[in-house]
Amino acid sequence: MSVDVPTRPSAVRSERPAGGGAPKRRRRRLSIARPWLLLVPALLVLAVLLLWPLIRVVLFSLQDYGLREIVSGKTNFIGLANYAEVFGNSTLWTVALPNTVLFAILSVSGTVILGTLVALLMASLGTFWRTIVGSAIMIAWAMPAVTGTYVWVWIFDADNGIVNQTLKSLGLMHESYNWFTNPVSFYGIVLLNIIHHGFPFIAITVLAGLLGVPKEMLEAAEMDGAGAIRRFFNIIVPSLKQVFAVVIILSTIWDFKVFAQVYLMPGGAGSNRSVLNLGVWSYVESFGQNRYGFGSAIAVLLTLVLLGITVIYVRTMLKEDKL
Repeated sequence: MSVDVPTRPSAVRSERPAGGGAPKRRRRRLSIARPWLLLVPALLVLAVLLLWPLIRVVLFSLQDYGLREIVSGKTNFIGLANYAEVFGNSTLWTVALPNTVLFAILSVSGTVILGTLVALLMASLGTFWRTIVGSAIMIAWAMPAVTGTYVWVWIFDADNGIVNQTLKSLGLMHESYNWFTNPVSFYGIVLLNIIHHGFPFIAITVLAGLLGVPKEMLEAAEMDGAGAIRRFFNIIVPSLKQVFAVVIILSTIWDFKVFAQVYLMPGGAGSNRSVLNLGVWSYVESFGQNRYGFGSAIAVLLTLVLLGITVIYVRTMLKEDKL
């Protein structure tokens, strides 16, 4: 009687063709590289449009670059002298940086609060009226920043503005007041402009999150005696934590680099230096004073601040994807 001898694993492995794992490794490398190959054209366009200008700004910030260098085409590297001058300039610490930071805090707070209130209102409406309100507020978001700024300038105009005319007709003001000379009233108008233009994005984004909150949780909390405020902070806010984080970070990025809404206001182009922010200060020094190196240094500092905020935003988005 013959006995079948089981084949040894080593014998089976020896019968496989040599180098059988090489095609699998090539396919694995190709599957990893394929998305990057598809992104190459877009990355090249971004490199030309964004990366190279950014590199040029950094190079300008290391030079004493002005009209003479533009005409002659020569470079005049001075190292970090421009950055030392920026940090040693009182305008940075007393005007530009406080205006930029305080305005960003107030504008982000106002935009998020108003947008959230509008989102709560829209969530309580029916489908028809929700569509009407959503379409109406999107008109404000679609308005260009330049157009919106000139509208607010017209409203607060010292001679023919609606605000001055109304206050004088009510007897609250006897003479016209120039709202653009005082930094507080100046940035108050800019704040109204930014909030009016930015709250629709917050409202639509928060509304999308509100519609995803289980109604059973809200109804159970209401049956337990929880009021609207308590339901909002105990149920809605925890449920929309990631949504609020994203809209706050995005609003911070946008409001830190506000330019047109300040520059186009009377006095905002540099004639009233008490209302300068980092973006306008960089532009005024570069194109108003022909100090492109110094202005580039200011721009690089602002870019680094925005880069730090962007890193926080990306990490927040990654955490949201893991949930």
